[in-house]
Amino acid sequence: MTSSALQGLAALAIAPTAESQNMAAQFVEQLKQSVDGWKICAEGFTSGTYHQNDHVKFFCLQVCEHYAKTSYRHASAEDVNAMKSFILTCIGMESNEGSQSKTFIRNKLAQVASLVFVGDFPQRWPQFFHDLMGQLASGALAVDMYLRILLSVQLEVVDRDISHSPEEMQRNTLLKDAMREMCVSELADSWHQIMTTYETSHPDIVNMCLEVVGGYVSWMDIGFFANDRMVALLLRFLVKEELREAACDTVHDIVSKGMEPVAKTSLIESFMGLLESAGIFNCNDDDVDFLCKLSKLINGMGLGLITSRQRLGSKGSAKNIEVTMQALEAKIPHMLRFLGNEDDDVSSGVIDFASEYIAMMKSQPSMSEVQKNHIEGLLVTIIKKLKYDESYNFEKEGEEEAEFQEYRKRARVIFNNMASLDCQMILRQVHGLVSHTLPQWKNADFRDVEVAIALIYNLGEAIPASQGQHFSGNPEKASALQDMMRLLITSQVSRQGHIAVLLQFFETVIRYDKFFVCEPEHIPEVLTAFLDERGLRNCSAKVRSRVAYLFLRFVKSTKGNLTPYLEEVLKQMQELLIINSPLNGLGHGLSDTDQLFLYETASTLVVSCSLEPEKKQVLMKQLLTPIASKFGTMLARLSEEQDEKTQQAYADCVNNSMSLASRASKGFSGTQTMRACGCVSVFTELLSIFLSALEVTTPQRALLQQGVRQYLHRMVVCLDEEILPFLPQAMEKLLKQPDAKELYDFLPLVNQIVMKFKDGINPFLSQVFMPLVMTIHQVLSAPVDANDRVSAEDKKMLQRGYFLFLSTIVCNCLDVLKVQEMQNLNQVLMSLIHGAVEIPDPNSQKSCFATLKKLIQSWGGKDALPGFPEFIYKEIVPACFAAPMKPTFDLSDGQTTLTLGEAASCMVEIFQQRGQEFVGFLRTDFFPSKGMSEENALVYIQNMQTPLKSFRKWLKRFFMEAKS
Repeated sequence: MTSSALQGLAALAIAPTAESQNMAAQFVEQLKQSVDGWKICAEGFTSGTYHQNDHVKFFCLQVCEHYAKTSYRHASAEDVNAMKSFILTCIGMESNEGSQSKTFIRNKLAQVASLVFVGDFPQRWPQFFHDLMGQLASGALAVDMYLRILLSVQLEVVDRDISHSPEEMQRNTLLKDAMREMCVSELADSWHQIMTTYETSHPDIVNMCLEVVGGYVSWMDIGFFANDRMVALLLRFLVKEELREAACDTVHDIVSKGMEPVAKTSLIESFMGLLESAGIFNCNDDDVDFLCKLSKLINGMGLGLITSRQRLGSKGSAKNIEVTMQALEAKIPHMLRFLGNEDDDVSSGVIDFASEYIAMMKSQPSMSEVQKNHIEGLLVTIIKKLKYDESYNFEKEGEEEAEFQEYRKRARVIFNNMASLDCQMILRQVHGLVSHTLPQWKNADFRDVEVAIALIYNLGEAIPASQGQHFSGNPEKASALQDMMRLLITSQVSRQGHIAVLLQFFETVIRYDKFFVCEPEHIPEVLTAFLDERGLRNCSAKVRSRVAYLFLRFVKSTKGNLTPYLEEVLKQMQELLIINSPLNGLGHGLSDTDQLFLYETASTLVVSCSLEPEKKQVLMKQLLTPIASKFGTMLARLSEEQDEKTQQAYADCVNNSMSLASRASKGFSGTQTMRACGCVSVFTELLSIFLSALEVTTPQRALLQQGVRQYLHRMVVCLDEEILPFLPQAMEKLLKQPDAKELYDFLPLVNQIVMKFKDGINPFLSQVFMPLVMTIHQVLSAPVDANDRVSAEDKKMLQRGYFLFLSTIVCNCLDVLKVQEMQNLNQVLMSLIHGAVEIPDPNSQKSCFATLKKLIQSWGGKDALPGFPEFIYKEIVPACFAAPMKPTFDLSDGQTTLTLGEAASCMVEIFQQRGQEFVGFLRTDFFPSKGMSEENALVYIQNMQTPLKSFRKWLKRFFMEAKS
């Protein structure tokens, strides 16, 4: 194979087309599966033939990597020597100053070498590291390769972020033990030698070596790192611009090493003393990248000291605890400095430290004055960091804005935790800030104003009402939060105008809706804000849209106090309720979705007010009559229009009109019903008008049908028998030449009607039942293009919908089936059998078996429906066996197992209804006809009489054995 394989490698080198590249990739897969494929690739890599083709070299290394991962551990002595020779030859090639390999080639070679190490060290290649170090004298490229291999070994053996199996973890432990015993001292010496040799000439190599040191420190003895020569190097590097970031990461890794608490505190303090003496923390705040590293270092030190304090617990000596706490407290000023840095990346670096410090303080019985000062300083810093950056784009938020919002969430978590630590301090500080800022909002930066309001908002989460009464009707007992809410409204800060301030104002008003129960005199001002240029008439679409939703929430929460303002509010809303259409454009700037909220809001105002039903009817009619008048005009224009784009615009308007009316119906409730409010006629008149949309034959017919169905759904919820006269006409029009999707969308409406009215609509349902069934069967049997996946999926969904419809009928209006002609009833029953057995859709099958079980329960007992017991024995019982034996019935699938459970339920239900008659049928008729032995038949019958859960489990094993 060698000759042809080398030719194949040559083909890889000239694979310009997608087809030839695909063939080349297939060839590589063949090499991976070949016993000697790796040797061919090793020869190809080291021969020098393809030294200028990284594509081929990478493929060669991939094959070698595959072998090292899968088969190398079982290699013969000959192959082990061949692999060792290959690795050393490759390293020698890559160490040659003339090597021009790309970084990804060197990384892949390092990965292969690390896999060989895992397989060989220490038994088959005890000199692995010694042989690698033997190459170091070759120069910088050799050192680079050596470090890359060490990093790859670290990833394979040490890195805790990579999940390993228990076997791999045991292997890695043995490898580290062997390295500790055989070579760690030499490794540490090599690192020191590398860093001192290349400190000036190759800072990239020194940086990589520092990364290696940081990777190995977690499991090597601390003495290799916390010694005079290493610390001296690190301190020297920390003042060199090209090395200090990597050096800082290495110091972080050293101080983060797992150790006993006293030793850990001592290590951190020794490093901290040296760093402070060297002035490392006095760096320029403009160097953000290095500040991020320093922030991470302080974070690691802080977390390490907190862990040490926790591990000392109450059993540690008082002296050790005191030393650890003093060391921790000394880090807080550094933490506050980095947390308060303008750059959020720097600030984020110490957020974990801040969070854990607060958590630790919460576990303490009390705080010292120093600690209280630290917490207050932390609060001041967090408040500062909650402020928006000057560059924040409020109208077009991008990635940077999303990052800030994520940072702000983390900062709010710290705020909340501080509140649970010292609630009164938080209230005092926030109250002072709010009292200072809001009255002077005209002269303040909008960002300061926004933060003040945001802090009021955050208090609701930080200090839940369960911890104390936020609002009281007694002014003398008013809380600080109540004072702040009063100031928020009376200060007129909502007129500041900036989008961020406005949005935070409205969000805060909604969060504290209970405030307006205690002080309802402030409601008019807030209503005005919602309705004027601050809210729904704001020039920002973002503000308008959010306010439309929040206004609905405000009205719902304060509706008991809104009757005095009802007519004025509706008057103010009137122009905002004008429906968008091709005739009037978008004059008020609200989207269709915004208007949905407004119509529900207006309806809620009318329904909840303390007026007589007659007055409510008048107001509701004023709200909805414009919809009726515009609907007819738009529908007529749609029918007359020839241009498809304009047709679509009119159709959207017609559909939106129905959606708005549907949304208005949500203003009613279980107590304030449509009938109690005198509004039945308003909505039924609209229904009569909307039904005319079903006559439209333009391409937008489906959209209009959707609007009518939506409205009908709402009317079924809100009306009682008042809707029944409209159902025949609606059903007739909705079922006029429907396609599969239209039918599927229609069936939930029928189910809703059936479940609400049950036997009350038997006469109507009995008449339309078979026509509906026949229409469904006709649509399902219509041929479709084999490649039309959309139509096929529509049919599948319609089948499911049909079986759910039958289930709904059986569970709610079973008499509808009883009065059908026998031929029609038999057709329906056989469709259930067909669905249970022949349709490879577990959802449909499960539904069919569940419905059959309900029929057995209702018609299969002593007062059985004539002919139904025969149907049970002739059709249902065989179906319970035929379905699980189908090749498409996958017993390993969860949904299919549920279907089998329903089939089991059918068999148990038959036994409960027919008793020994059923047992006799199985023993003397059914099982013999299937060739089942008497012994197996008895086993089945015995299991059928056990608890259903046990029978289901047994039945699954029964069919799995039968199909094997």
